[in-house]
Order: sequence, then structure tokens, then C-alpha cells
Amino acid sequence: MAEEIKIQAQVASQENCQFTVDRPVYEQGAVYFSSKKEAEGSPLAEKIFELPNIASVLVHDNIVKVTKADHEDWMPIAKQIGTFIREQLQSGEAPISDEIEKNLPSEEELRAKVKELIDTQVNPAVASHGGFVELVDVKKNNVYLQLGGGCQGCGMANVTLRQGIEKMIRQYVPQVGSILDVTDHASGTNPYYAPSSK
Repeated sequence: MAEEIKIQAQVASQENCQFTVDRPVYEQGAVYFSSKKEAEGSPLAEKIFELPNIASVLVHDNIVKVTKADHEDWMPIAKQIGTFIREQLQSGEAPISDEIEKNLPSEEELRAKVKELIDTQVNPAVASHGGFVELVDVKKNNVYLQLGGGCQGCGMANVTLRQGIEKMIRQYVPQVGSILDVTDHASGTNPYYAPSSK
């Protein structure tokens, strides 16, 4: 008998829910889908996009993050997504199209594009609040950022990152996988960071 697949769903906001699986879903890296069309050929994302009001799907190692475009309760849809993840893993079929990994730009190309965007768009926008953003690294297609100045330790830093910086990066560099904040928000001049619930 196959070992039970355990999945923990954590609702981050009315729009976002993260599913953490007890085993890898996609070990090759991270893939972000912003539409049903982008998900074509990737069975897990295709199934999730069949649900109503799905806005995006991010698959990274053992995590599946789903965003929806409404404010309805997550409970019924989260159960369906959990079922899709289990069925996909049990099927033995690759959850993500091999073509996606083959068509990813190099780390150097992604690094150059993200750095240019941060220098020309992001930093001028956050400078009005005394903050700045630094590109720390790009590994495969995952982007590691550090927030400084007024953004370090700010209780709204994760809102700025998710609703501002991340949206901008995904718009201009759609091949990016996960966007990760590696800032030590507990140190610096404003060490009272508590993630906003937005």
C-alpha cells in the first residue's frame, strides 16, 4: 500500500494559499503560471486552472502556491487542489512540462533582466519611502532579494514585495520562478518587523 501523501494548506490571505507537500512535487526548480494558456502541457497546473477564478500557480520543490481572483472562502477550493496534487503524485506522470525547463533563459540572462528592472523601476519607486532593493542572487530561475533602508524591518515589507516588486518582476521577466526575500528584518534601524496579513 502506497504511503499517504500529506499536504498542509496555509491560507496567507483571501487571494493566496500555500500547499506544502511532504515530498517533492517538482524537483527541477520553480515554475510560475499566470494563465491557463501558460499551463498547457503541465498537468497539475492545468487541473488547478480548471477551478474558477484561479489567477496564478507557482510550483517550487514541495510547495504549490495558488492565487485566486476572488474573496470567496478557500476551504472548498483548497480541498480540490489538495486532491489534484495527490492524484498527480500518485499517477507518476511529470506534473510540469519538460519543455518549460528547456526553454528557461540562463541565470546570467535572468540576473541581467532583473537587475535592470530593479535599478530602473523598483528602486526609484521605493526610494520615496527611504528604501532600496538589492538583487542578491539568481539560482536556476529563482530570484533572491534583499530589502534595505526604510524597507528593512518595515511591517509592510512583505506587502511591498508581493503586491509591488513581485508583480513588476513577473510582468517584465515572466520566466522567473520563486521570488524570495532574504532580508534580516529583525536587525537594522527598525527591528519591529511583523509580517502584514495583507
